[in-house]
Amino acid sequence: MPIEPGAILAARDRLRGRVRRTPLGESRSLTDRLGVPVRLKLEHHQVTGSFKVRGATNAVLALTDPQKARGIVGVSTGNHGRGLAYAAQAAGVRCVICMSSLVPQNKIDGIRALGAEVRIVGDSQDEAQEEVDRLVADDGLTMLPPFDQPDIIAGQGTVGLELVEDLPDLETVLVPLSGGGLIAGVALAVKTARPDARIVGVSMERGAAMIESLRAGRPVFVQEVATLADSLGGGIGLDNRHTFAMVRDLVDETVTLTEDEIADGIRHAYWQDIEIVEGSGAVGLGALLADKVRPTGPTIVLLSGRNIDMTLHHRVVSSNMTPQLG
Repeated sequence: MPIEPGAILAARDRLRGRVRRTPLGESRSLTDRLGVPVRLKLEHHQVTGSFKVRGATNAVLALTDPQKARGIVGVSTGNHGRGLAYAAQAAGVRCVICMSSLVPQNKIDGIRALGAEVRIVGDSQDEAQEEVDRLVADDGLTMLPPFDQPDIIAGQGTVGLELVEDLPDLETVLVPLSGGGLIAGVALAVKTARPDARIVGVSMERGAAMIESLRAGRPVFVQEVATLADSLGGGIGLDNRHTFAMVRDLVDETVTLTEDEIADGIRHAYWQDIEIVEGSGAVGLGALLADKVRPTGPTIVLLSGRNIDMTLHHRVVSSNMTPQLG
């Protein structure tokens, strides 16, 4: 493994008092529907509205003093940028976030509100990454990527520690899957304690780069398109060093959802569980509702983020029609 379980334990110590230990709630409706206990990891209750603050804070705290003095830069579809902005603001570090034109305005505004500088470049995360590379070369900023970095993975893995502590007999965990930082860290933490646990990665049909890469047996380019699960967009990097291998070796199964199935997850979270969850955070719910994952024992659905445009959320939950995003 690119990181050891001890790195996740060290990250937990680093993050104590800086990020929230989020609750593990119950979905009575899904428990009744599936006939097994279904619990919800409420990671969308994090201070920035997403799990991303864990990895971002761990990575910022691990920087050297000269790196902090020069500042940090990262590419983001929204939630990683907000996490970096929050962590940088707390540490007094300059932060630049590069994003594509596909990122929703509410996520851009949330990052700027935390004091970060935002640069919109191109129509994909890969194009935005080119600006990151330029800032690293010209200004000496330290790049903190959204997933493929050991401190980021270890920080996200602290979610997995909490899962096995709060539900020791867990059998299945459904985790949103994009670049793989979250699921890699969670899978390592969970399987270290429970080797037989089943880790399921859930993504969207439109532009699921990690899943396409797994099918190809290597990182591949996948075109980024508009989707309700916008935080799951973007490539995994053709030079991916960590998460591709970890997802390949640790994740038991992957599934993809249609836009209608993602919308069903958002609606279920709101009307049945009284939670506001963005599309990327609702994919685990959507997978259970669509019978694409059929658990046989205690199951956890990781609700990863809540940073959805509220006008869009209203359109989704007030109708059975799925908004057309392009």
